[in-house]
Amino acid sequence: MSFSYEDIQKIIEENDVEFIRLQFTDILGHIKNVAIPRSQLDNALNNKIMFDGSSIEGFSRVEESDMYLRPDIDTFSLIPWRPKQHSVARMICGVYTPDGDPFEGDPRYRLMKAIDKAEGLGYTFNVGAECEFFLFHTNEFGQPTTVTHDTSSYFDLEPLDLGGEVRRKIVLALEEMGFEIETSHHEVAKGQHEVDFKYSEALRSADNIMTFQYAVKSIAKQNNLYATFLPKPMEGMNGSGMHINMSLFKNGLNAFYDKNDPAARGLSAEAYSFIAGIMKHIKAITAIGNPLVNSYKRLVSGYEAPVHIAWSCKNRSPLIRIPATRGGATRAELRSPDPAANPYLVLACCLEAGLDGIQNHLAVPQEVTDNIFDLSEEELLQKGIDSLPASLEEALQELEKDTLIREAIGEHIYQHFMQIKKEECRGYAHQISQWEIDHYLNLY
Repeated sequence: MSFSYEDIQKIIEENDVEFIRLQFTDILGHIKNVAIPRSQLDNALNNKIMFDGSSIEGFSRVEESDMYLRPDIDTFSLIPWRPKQHSVARMICGVYTPDGDPFEGDPRYRLMKAIDKAEGLGYTFNVGAECEFFLFHTNEFGQPTTVTHDTSSYFDLEPLDLGGEVRRKIVLALEEMGFEIETSHHEVAKGQHEVDFKYSEALRSADNIMTFQYAVKSIAKQNNLYATFLPKPMEGMNGSGMHINMSLFKNGLNAFYDKNDPAARGLSAEAYSFIAGIMKHIKAITAIGNPLVNSYKRLVSGYEAPVHIAWSCKNRSPLIRIPATRGGATRAELRSPDPAANPYLVLACCLEAGLDGIQNHLAVPQEVTDNIFDLSEEELLQKGIDSLPASLEEALQELEKDTLIREAIGEHIYQHFMQIKKEECRGYAHQISQWEIDHYLNLY
């Protein structure tokens, strides 16, 4: 939805808005905000609101800490779960330097650069995301536990699905914020849920993912629950993914669709090359799309998450799936990213990788129609099917080698991201787990 300055002023007056949250996202995908009273709206819309960037991990050094927030007024929205009296609104912002230049460490800016590149080639990048999450009980101190809110399974209804009422509140809140909700349902694991919203242009889609996570966590808390987007919170159950459905449009038409496809799949040469580009760079993209040590507990065989680098129109086991719909809805679904990822950076990387495939006319590998989960190591080797990185450490090594993906996120974010994540790997490697105590203490 597009807003004018007058539109925003009218909404603020009519809805008794007292505070506006100026939101932005750090390089790790955490939403941040500076709250201002309504009296400061003019300053905000004239880009005069400043904050200390050195206090945000990975943003800037102390000696260059002054940063400015420039609101995207089209993201203006009331926050519907806040009280109606003295209500609260928000706008998503870009981060700028005192010289008026976009800040290289702003993830939203990195996606905008990739979108500009695509537009220069005549393409519009559309994205639909599917974010899964868990609902857990909290303890007497309000801290999260890993006790699930229900013991239901895929598509269960109330009264088995105790999370149905919370999902209903989430859907209603998101619709008030302008989302078009397509489906909501219980997922496979106990306490696991999914709410799917309509695809949109890539920048708005990334904004929507951040807003979605903010809404889910806030509404869960109001219901004395804890919502988590941690990829694998419980052993022995499916983890949570963030499937990315992607398409390119050109001259108003879906550039991935070709009814005259010689292979009779209904896919264009651009679609095949886009898929090839993703597959070429996926090992490096994995560091961005699966950014936690915990992410790699999800990317294991037996829990529906992809492990091997392959594509298919036939089944859901490969890394990239081509859903059956054709025409304007033709798309490629990347199934490896998880909801701990920064959506701006993930989409920037996917777009740059896909464009690399198109510009260099990369040939897509042979489609895999078998259930990859059933293939032996020997069969995988015979078919030339490679695997995703098995750990965050391996993924970071792949990111170091891939100049295109490094350029997609920019040198500033790359350097800070690598430093933070290598420290995370070292911290994990040095801790003593309960598994080690249970398995070794009585033996040695």
